[in-house]
Amino acid sequence: MEFNHYSVLLEEVLDNLNIKPDGLYLDGTLGGAGHSFHIAERLTAGGHLYGTDQDADAIEAATKRLQPFEDRVTVIRDNYENAVSRLKELGVTGVDGILLDLGVSSYQLDNAERGFTYKEDVPLDMRMDRRQELTARDIVNEYSETEIFHIIRDFGEDKFAKNIAKHICIEREKSPIETTFRLNEIIKAAIPAKMREKGGHPSKRTYQALRIALNRELDVLSGSLDGFIDFLNPGGRLCVITFHSLEDRIAKNNFRTNENPCTCPPDFPVCVCGKVSKGKVITRKPILPSGKELSENKRSQSAKLRVFEKAL
Repeated sequence: MEFNHYSVLLEEVLDNLNIKPDGLYLDGTLGGAGHSFHIAERLTAGGHLYGTDQDADAIEAATKRLQPFEDRVTVIRDNYENAVSRLKELGVTGVDGILLDLGVSSYQLDNAERGFTYKEDVPLDMRMDRRQELTARDIVNEYSETEIFHIIRDFGEDKFAKNIAKHICIEREKSPIETTFRLNEIIKAAIPAKMREKGGHPSKRTYQALRIALNRELDVLSGSLDGFIDFLNPGGRLCVITFHSLEDRIAKNNFRTNENPCTCPPDFPVCVCGKVSKGKVITRKPILPSGKELSENKRSQSAKLRVFEKAL
């Protein structure tokens, strides 16, 4: 199966990265290199693009797609939480722009064997990095009812989280929950009939929650943003594309704090905490997909782009 991924907010990302032909750039979530291809083609021999991804299929696809620019591209298989340390190992001391596109790729969603989809009956998996041993099946069958409840409530924001967790634990006592369709039936039974069709497929929120928990998505994001901002060269920009409110809230709050880190009480006449702003938020409100893009790719619907610029 070909690694296809619609490059969400492509023109908006390219505009906001302020790409310099001789600049250094990092795509932390390389995917199929949709964004990176267009970044690389704007670089001269003096510029360089670094791309990281933990998915082996993405690395293979991106390497192939970026082959025309192999003299100015370095592809690294790793989680973006390790990107700064990996680049420092290569002697890079800073970059002029960083992109994080946090969406699950169309390839991962549409390739049934990856176990991200609730639309086909396949083994529960959901690993971004298949070198990882823990799978969604392990969470569903081995975590406590309380742990599963917290995952679905906190990461899926599903008001039926408690009942879904209860039903999962009852059903797994009969036999292990191995496949997506079995999990679908359990979730369906846990949600009142009149509520099942509201907000899309009844499994949508639970699958999102399992995927986020399994791949530590929010922990990785919140633990990486400060380091990325510190790694930007003066005037460099960090662009983050999010696809649900939990990610967007992390990016929004982090950017706001890095712009105004002062912790002094508001009634203090002058700042005494000594914390200095690292730059400014470019996007007071997130940039959303255009009507044209939404008509071409419905998966762009929830995308939001936020941009932070490092101080000069």
